[in-house]
Amino acid sequence: MIRLKRGRTKFIYLPWTIGQTVAANSLVGLTSGQLIPHVAGTAGAAAVGVIHKAVTSTSTHQNGVVVYSAQGNVEVEVPIEKNVVWEVDVDAVAALVLTDIGSFFDLSSVSGTTSNAVDTSQSDEDIFQCVGFISATKGLFVLNIGLGADTETDLGA
Repeated sequence: MIRLKRGRTKFIYLPWTIGQTVAANSLVGLTSGQLIPHVAGTAGAAAVGVIHKAVTSTSTHQNGVVVYSAQGNVEVEVPIEKNVVWEVDVDAVAALVLTDIGSFFDLSSVSGTTSNAVDTSQSDEDIFQCVGFISATKGLFVLNIGLGADTETDLGA
């Protein structure tokens, strides 16, 4: 789950790719002008924001369109300033610890959490920067996404 904690965001409508599903409160990205679930191994520059309503084979979105099977738009929450803080779940691979604050991490590749949880054992794409510790399974993170997204190496860390 990815949920806004503090910072300015706005909601925009973007076209969804037919045949794709995603869980609620997940990170999404653009490919060929349409949204898809953002998954582990994908660069942060392609990510756009967080979708709060799941896309399933029967869910309806803007104007009652079932976007799984017909072209339609979905609502996405996008940050409109730097350092917007999100509360994000941490997957079961490795626990979040207090000393992780300041570190960069990737999206989870664990089944069921592939677009909406942090993997604290990976830091290749550096999608999340930890800015606060809540528990071993939840933390506060800044999303390192969109144009200008850097990897930890690019930032000199």
